[in-house]
Amino acid sequence: MVAPEAATPETCELDVTFRSVVAWEPDEHLVEAFASSWPAYRGWFLRDGEERRSSYAECARALEQHMPELIGTYERLVELHGGGDVEARFLSLWNPPPLFAGCSVAAWTGADGPALVRNYDFVPMMCDTTLLASAWNGTRVLAMSDCLWGVLDGVNEHGLAVALAFGGREITGPGFAVTLVLRYVLELCRDTDEAIAAISRIPVNMAYNVGVVDASGSAAMVQLSPDREARITGTLSCGNRQVADEWREYEEFSGTVEREALLAGALADPATTRAALEALFLTEPVYRPPAAHPWGTVYSASYDCGAPAVRLSWPDASWSVPLAAPREEQVARTVRAQIPPSPPVEWRVPVAAPVIVA
Repeated sequence: MVAPEAATPETCELDVTFRSVVAWEPDEHLVEAFASSWPAYRGWFLRDGEERRSSYAECARALEQHMPELIGTYERLVELHGGGDVEARFLSLWNPPPLFAGCSVAAWTGADGPALVRNYDFVPMMCDTTLLASAWNGTRVLAMSDCLWGVLDGVNEHGLAVALAFGGREITGPGFAVTLVLRYVLELCRDTDEAIAAISRIPVNMAYNVGVVDASGSAAMVQLSPDREARITGTLSCGNRQVADEWREYEEFSGTVEREALLAGALADPATTRAALEALFLTEPVYRPPAAHPWGTVYSASYDCGAPAVRLSWPDASWSVPLAAPREEQVARTVRAQIPPSPPVEWRVPVAAPVIVA
């Protein structure tokens, strides 16, 4: 019996605008961004029912216990956005609904470095596409935002850069979205050792891999999960798994094994340059065209740790922003991408529902 051919995914052209927002203090600059994205975020946050989300008291208690230095900023953001109960619970990023993504990360510690290079693989229409410059706790930070103040990847004035990748495990448990943990790291930490100490003690709700590089060239890839201790891998790159074959369906779906091998090989090759590594991130299969993959590469980012800055790149364009003098700008792009089935929030889980640990 011959199996039927898989249906060709529908694609469409999307107008995706990347923008930089300068908000050294948590002020009205952020209100418009929140207002435009809140309906979609609210739908995601309450997708399983409001009763499934932690109460405001639980969220505030978790922040006070694990990241008390962020309480002042958190309260200001809640106030800016109306002070509602659901908004406050959402902004805590404590026990949010699980969502899955892709991503590739590599630390560059050779000539023209140090630097952190990454691809953010997700659904283009579900990405904030906002580069946020802030100094909310006395340290300047330049980061791609998620859920208004979470961090997908970024660098601070000390030259400490971080980036996340999904860890390729089905497990979930009590904890924060890692994006808020990375905000904490960039706001409060100065080097890789401090960053590792912070992300190792703060609970996360899902499995994540986090790349860290500082201005001295110290670098690490850290595996985080809600059900086991943080682990430093000893490598300088990562994809979307922690232990082989923990979720084989996802490994195949995301192509992580091939991506990991290519990045590790490039970093081990003495002939590789930083420019060559960055080019690899814009070349298939590390680069995943959004028209060919449900979680395609939304952007590639290269964070310079010596003179803190970022360059966002695509196969046909790039955009550089220095932390010392960011400007409010916009970069408009047209992207051909797969159309997610309706409702799109369910499409975030490719194969199986998550396993929850108490």
